[in-house]
Amino acid sequence: MAELSNCKHCGKIFVRTTIDVCPTCRKEQDEKYESVYTYIRKQEHREATVNEVHEATGVEEKLIYDWIKEGRLKTTEFSNLGYPCKSCGKRIQSGSLCLSCGARLQNDLKTNNEQQEKNNRGSTTYFTKSK
Repeated sequence: MAELSNCKHCGKIFVRTTIDVCPTCRKEQDEKYESVYTYIRKQEHREATVNEVHEATGVEEKLIYDWIKEGRLKTTEFSNLGYPCKSCGKRIQSGSLCLSCGARLQNDLKTNNEQQEKNNRGSTTYFTKSK
């Protein structure tokens, strides 16, 4: 459903459907995407990193990261493209966390749950009414 929204890029008000940017910014982003895709599609640039693509095309790294997350740039085709893990900054190609940060988080959650269960077992309190 369409609604009024501010463009997340330029701040202008526009009628938002499924995209968070106004038509003008969308057109500008599409042109940037084409320059990035044209660059990395060449055989000699297929192994380029995000930083190398940024330096060669002038397109912001954040936009390139967004396109990788959206699936517009396929990491199966361009193996050195990726974006930083939200915890440690290591380059990843899917999700929000790298494998080691994900495992650490799962371990922390498991430890926390075990501690809560241990605390709950020993803290049963009964109250009585005094006369």
